[in-house]
Amino acid sequence: MHQPQSRQPAQPLLEDFRVVDFTTGIAGGYCTKMLVDAGADVVKIEAGPDGDPLRRWRLDGETGADDGALFGYLAAGKRSVRGTLRDEHVRAFVAGADLVVESGALTTEDVVGLRAAFPGVDILSITPFGRTGPWAHLPATDFTLQALAGSLAIRGPEGRQPLQAGGRLGEWIAGSFAAATALGLRVGATTRGRGGEWADLSMLESMGVAMALYHPVTATLSGAPGRRTPRTVEIPSVERCLDGYVGFCTITAQMFQDFLIMIDRAELLADDSIVDVRRRQERYDEFRSMIESWTSTMPVEAIDEIASAMRIPVSPIGTPESVTENPHFVDRGVFVDHPAGFVQPRRPYLVDGVPPAPVRPAPVLGADDDARPWTPREQPSRVLDDTDAAPLAGVRVLDLTAFWAGPAATQLLAGLGADVVKVESVQRPDGMRFTSTRAPDEPSWWEAGGVYQGANAGKRGVTLDLSRPEGVEILLELVRRSDVVIENFSPRVLDNFGLTWDRIREANPAAVFVRMPAFGLSGPWRDRTGFAQTMEQATGLSWMTGYRDGSPMVLKGPCDPVAGLHAVVATLSALEYARTRGRGCFVEVPMVESALGVAAEMVVEHSAYGTSPARDGNRGPGAAPQGVYRCAGADDWLAVSVTDDAQWSALATVLELPESVRGSGFDTVGGRRRRHDRLDELLTECCADRDVDDLAAALLARGVPAARVVDPSRILDNPQVRGRGFPVKLDHPVLGAFEIPGLPVVFASHARAAFETAAPTLGQHNTEVLTDLAGVSPQRLAQLAADGVIGDRPLHL
Repeated sequence: MHQPQSRQPAQPLLEDFRVVDFTTGIAGGYCTKMLVDAGADVVKIEAGPDGDPLRRWRLDGETGADDGALFGYLAAGKRSVRGTLRDEHVRAFVAGADLVVESGALTTEDVVGLRAAFPGVDILSITPFGRTGPWAHLPATDFTLQALAGSLAIRGPEGRQPLQAGGRLGEWIAGSFAAATALGLRVGATTRGRGGEWADLSMLESMGVAMALYHPVTATLSGAPGRRTPRTVEIPSVERCLDGYVGFCTITAQMFQDFLIMIDRAELLADDSIVDVRRRQERYDEFRSMIESWTSTMPVEAIDEIASAMRIPVSPIGTPESVTENPHFVDRGVFVDHPAGFVQPRRPYLVDGVPPAPVRPAPVLGADDDARPWTPREQPSRVLDDTDAAPLAGVRVLDLTAFWAGPAATQLLAGLGADVVKVESVQRPDGMRFTSTRAPDEPSWWEAGGVYQGANAGKRGVTLDLSRPEGVEILLELVRRSDVVIENFSPRVLDNFGLTWDRIREANPAAVFVRMPAFGLSGPWRDRTGFAQTMEQATGLSWMTGYRDGSPMVLKGPCDPVAGLHAVVATLSALEYARTRGRGCFVEVPMVESALGVAAEMVVEHSAYGTSPARDGNRGPGAAPQGVYRCAGADDWLAVSVTDDAQWSALATVLELPESVRGSGFDTVGGRRRRHDRLDELLTECCADRDVDDLAAALLARGVPAARVVDPSRILDNPQVRGRGFPVKLDHPVLGAFEIPGLPVVFASHARAAFETAAPTLGQHNTEVLTDLAGVSPQRLAQLAADGVIGDRPLHL
């Protein structure tokens, strides 16, 4: 059974949550958009005669009198007040606020001054590198941050340039992290009865968590820390068919075997050079030709029907023209009208089955200049310090998630202070355990998965066989002692266990029950299997990623943590809502709708202007030149992103470019974009015999965003992230000591590590948790172990 959508009117989830928004750009705009979606009253402070530069942004570079569609999407429902922190009217809003969000418009001294004047106000900073550390002052763009975060170096085939994730995805990810952090601060302030924290978020570190697939952990556990990560292109993945592109994802051996049968190549089942995912790359061109000899004979719709019937993850490749017409999205009402006349994705979660309220207009500049500020909040005598509890202290989360999306959500909750109890079973452990760096003949090899270790730190772990009545009985005892229950099984799994919302709320009427199905609990794709790659293919993110002369490409997993971050936003908003009304609630956070939220620019631009955005290699709509250029060294690449004319002049000087490209035709971003091929030729020639680090340093010193393209296994090896304490060293009972990426946020009130314990071994805390929280006696524990209801070793090995 699924939770039907309700016809009740939408209610704001956050009651009397006041936010002053000093941000510009996508990351800050998306953060505060998600707060508006949950019910916050957001007052956007805009400086200068034109306000936020996003007001005039369009992907095609055209300008007009009206605000751009992307701004309309991000600013819907906000208020606009012109001014700066120096203005009395603006400071009056701050005096009545619960949260201030800024992205560089305020100086560090401004923030310190705000904390002294308003010690009960929470402050969230969103900057490229964070407010502290040796790189804090350096220029950066989404592109150069992706280079430093390992995102470029994992994408594309050997022999071609490393490739960015399209659509400026890193900025959207940082905004998602920021919104989750903001809501953590909100819950903490509600619990304590006061705010007063300063959360300093690094966009680089946000990307390092979400876009590098925990390669540093995997490399270390493999015994080769810092090793070079070969660039690969997944196959099968995005394939040509008769009328476009279709996407596949064969994560498991069974899925790949079924895929070979589907394309009429069953004879390859015995060919290790095709079946082995690592060896398959050696025959990439040959195998792709085999695939396309089948896919190219049929339309997308027919292939989609066949593959889905065989439970092979599949999706038509979403394009600007087609994604809004996807029958599943239409059935669920995912796309809604914006008052400015375009369509956009709705808020990506439902609470108690109630669709979100209609989208409100974005404000014209200064629309609320004459608005009366909020009543000032009473201020405490001091800001928060290390004597105060973490934001989610006292919140218990029962975690039934697996793979990456769900664990990413619950790990962030753990990092914010929640007590997270991870539930697996010896019959069905978390599948990420089996992407191991150790051979199956080694002891406890299932503990050595890099992503599992990276995404499950700070949790306690138990095992329960939920196919058995006694397992369900004990789980419901844990539900009674928890605030949140969260799961990401396919919809029918929990139904088969009998763990419905009715049964959860019967056990604990105050519980928040969060479900993270791939495609939602209703609609024609409800029971489809889907992974991060499927979400990238369906939503248009793949369409926006790839070489100019090639097919769309998957992004290699960031939609998993994207879904996890949106689940945290939904969970914490719902937790506030539940506490306000005195009873729990049911939350549905479809993974694909979270991905649509961060892929929205393509849709809103096409809907508003009729344009058809598409992949453009490493080039960017707001920068020229932008690309990666090979330098001296075996595989050393320089990423450069020139966003204005002053930076162009500086780059031309550093690289000693000829006078022919310094004059007319090259003196504007638009002119340089039109002549980008010529600039690529020049930069390739100029960089070929230069040291990449020397070049990057020279350009940064002149204010030009530039960076080495860093291997994902080495993203923790720089002074900036180490200076902020981003790498967290953990001691594991089987694996020993190793580092994982921590939280991308530094809290002013305390300097403790985000995580103090490694990911739990299978069933590590059975005795502790089941005795203390579920009241299981030692005698019954022994019987449960003898019966296989609990255990510490996978049964099927």
